[in-house]
Amino acid sequence: MGVGPWGGGAGESGGRAGEDALAAAGRLAGRAVEEAVRLWRAGRVDAIVTAPADKRALNAAGFRYPGHTELLRDLTGASRVAMMLASDRLRVVLITTHLPLRDALAILTPERVVEVGGIARRYLTEWFGLAEPRLALCAVNPHAGEGGLFGHEEERSLGPAARTLGIAGPLPADTVFVRALKGEFDAVLAPYHDVGMTAIKVASFGRGVNVTLGLPVPRTSPDHGTAMDIAGKGIADPSSMQEAIKVAAGIALRLHREAVK
Repeated sequence: MGVGPWGGGAGESGGRAGEDALAAAGRLAGRAVEEAVRLWRAGRVDAIVTAPADKRALNAAGFRYPGHTELLRDLTGASRVAMMLASDRLRVVLITTHLPLRDALAILTPERVVEVGGIARRYLTEWFGLAEPRLALCAVNPHAGEGGLFGHEEERSLGPAARTLGIAGPLPADTVFVRALKGEFDAVLAPYHDVGMTAIKVASFGRGVNVTLGLPVPRTSPDHGTAMDIAGKGIADPSSMQEAIKVAAGIALRLHREAVK
């Protein structure tokens, strides 16, 4: 369920009333996700589709998570998950998600890259039917570090991880997504949030879908946020939500067919 603070948020002119509304919205959103997981555990649903939720509201209500991905991980008991943004043109898997850039770089270890790459490979096969997913690893620095001249992440972390996974890269950000769009790769592993999100939104804004890889239940969501600035105006575009529903249904159908073989 997509909800957010109406009529002023915490710290704005709404004062205490705004803070209460923020927390109330967060409770509604968090409990909706909990109910969805309960229905899945009861065998009443085969997939979960979430609408955008205001992360400030979730935290104000006591759901101390940076987003749906981590909340669903804990609710379902999943050990490791990854966020993938997908459209009919491009797939991007984020190695790090909602972190300041300096923090994202600090945890961009070979182990983390290999972990996310392994999750991507497994679920692209199981959920999307790709027998041998062709993965590429996006670099952090300009020109993939230029042999250490512009940074060392490629030599110290990304290169070893790519070799362990047996995938292409690290490749410069200004070319790897173009190559994927031309069909050379099935998915690109992006080292931090904005480089991956920018690529998918430029390629397919309004048609992209967020897929949480690694959960025991398929979960999708639109590729955008709450857009509270246009709430109630009747101008929101439902396209991404519609695509999220289609993708979730498609994955559930594939898993059902595999189960009855």
